[in-house]
Amino acid sequence: MEEKKQFDVIIVGAGPAGCAAAFMLAQQNLEVVILEKGQFPRDKICGDALSPDVMNQFLIMDEKLASDFDQLTTKKKAHSIHFFAPNHERLDVHYKNPKLDAFVAKRLDFDHFLAEQIRQKPNVSLLENKKVKKIVVTNQEAKVITEEDTFQAEIILGADGAHSVVKSQLLGNKVNKKHYSAGLRQYYKNLAPLAENSGIELHFYQEALPGYLWIFPLPNNQANVGIGMLSEAVSKHQVNLKDLMQELISTHPKLKERFQEAVPMEKPQGFGLPLGSQKVKCSGNRFLLLGDAASLIDPFTGEGIGNAIRSGRVAADHLAAAFKEKRFDAAFNQAYDKEIYRRMWSELRLSSFMQKMLRYPKLFNFIVKKANRNESLRTLITASLEEVDLRQQFKKPSFYLKLLFQ
Repeated sequence: MEEKKQFDVIIVGAGPAGCAAAFMLAQQNLEVVILEKGQFPRDKICGDALSPDVMNQFLIMDEKLASDFDQLTTKKKAHSIHFFAPNHERLDVHYKNPKLDAFVAKRLDFDHFLAEQIRQKPNVSLLENKKVKKIVVTNQEAKVITEEDTFQAEIILGADGAHSVVKSQLLGNKVNKKHYSAGLRQYYKNLAPLAENSGIELHFYQEALPGYLWIFPLPNNQANVGIGMLSEAVSKHQVNLKDLMQELISTHPKLKERFQEAVPMEKPQGFGLPLGSQKVKCSGNRFLLLGDAASLIDPFTGEGIGNAIRSGRVAADHLAAAFKEKRFDAAFNQAYDKEIYRRMWSELRLSSFMQKMLRYPKLFNFIVKKANRNESLRTLITASLEEVDLRQQFKKPSFYLKLLFQ
């Protein structure tokens, strides 16, 4: 049987952004195809942390989707975040909304879960092992050419990650090291936990600034251990992230004992994170960019899955208007860029400011010290994990002045 090649929408990439867009587009009775270069279940090098916004996005999209995710057994709930300041002092903060916890789940499992949700949609075709070779966009149509086939549609959604083929071919994909982070991930088993039911750990040690080492607990006594650092700093100081991570976990007083019985399950795996610390072009004639391809990763935490899913929702809303107006040109698609940044720029800009704070480790130490001794400040930090407006306090000089006298 000959494979169908004509669709309304082509989505390149079946990660969280692409699947979220497909899930919402399925409700618009559009014919959608997702072209995925891998085959599920497939790995995606990542920190694997899912912020509370992931569950929030699922609840907005569909209650059954949220319920199905809630029942997923391959994830681990994280009720709290443990911050370690450059001077090694620890600050524990807890999510205030019990309905919106953070989770840790391997992308091998999380992306497979989303793909299985998409397979249930009759008007969405998920095609695996489809590596994109060429993209052709004209005023009349959009084409995606793979090694075997040519697919045609009105518009393309580029949801194909940090090294997006869609972005590279249609806009260019030059890396700006001031707005890009290098990262390593390594799975471990038998790592001694920080404490019973401990949560996500962020270790902001002097050696890794501006960046941090993370420990994210997984089911089955496993953990995602990694390190991320701004690419500009990696190049400037000629940092070998692999050596730095190994040095920290084997010699650092807060880590070495916990890793004595730990067994690595793989060699360190490298990946790149295009940070949302600057506004970039997210669309053009007959195409939109989503998720990491649109540089929507949080500059402070490095988490991008929540924003990826949100961008899929924004893209689906935009396409509802595009198909109604029969407009897919660059001028019309600028509305997508505006809506992306209307919803996300306040948070991304604030996270960028907090990332810059890491260049002043004494200030970080000061805040952690004060928070451990000041219940009101701990409450503010806890609430700010979920409410951007509260987090704005950290940008005000008066906030730090007030701390000096508390």
